[in-house]
Amino acid sequence: MQLSDILRPEAVKILAGCTSKKRLFHDIGALAESAYQIDPTTVIDGLIEREGLGPTGVGNGVALPHARLPNVDKVHGLFLRLEKPLNFEAVDKQPIDLAFALIAPEESGVDHLKALALVSRTLRDPSVCAKLRANADPVTLYTILTELEATQAA
Repeated sequence: MQLSDILRPEAVKILAGCTSKKRLFHDIGALAESAYQIDPTTVIDGLIEREGLGPTGVGNGVALPHARLPNVDKVHGLFLRLEKPLNFEAVDKQPIDLAFALIAPEESGVDHLKALALVSRTLRDPSVCAKLRANADPVTLYTILTELEATQAA
């Protein structure tokens, strides 16, 4: 599995003025609807429910919100770069400015875990995060996220 398998260019967005975790989940829901035609309310509810089990802010300014939902055909990724860091109750107590959300089928099992591991590995790389933070063009952000796999395949 590669990021380009789960992330479409149109599922990458820069967010200005996001002021709360709930607002971020609403923005993720709207992006899921426009990029993948997934019901935004179901996405929002799924993300809130999962977050209730424990925060998905993994540290170093990164959050990996995710949910398993009915009527989803495969794992879908959504990447958002926040212009202003947001308190997300991350494990290191630092605000987040990079969020990579995963929406997976209810019964996805291994595929969901593989996608989560892939995204986590990618966003643990300080050089990748620095490049993401230094760019404000969604197309460039998509390229940064997917270029690593192209160089690995070569």
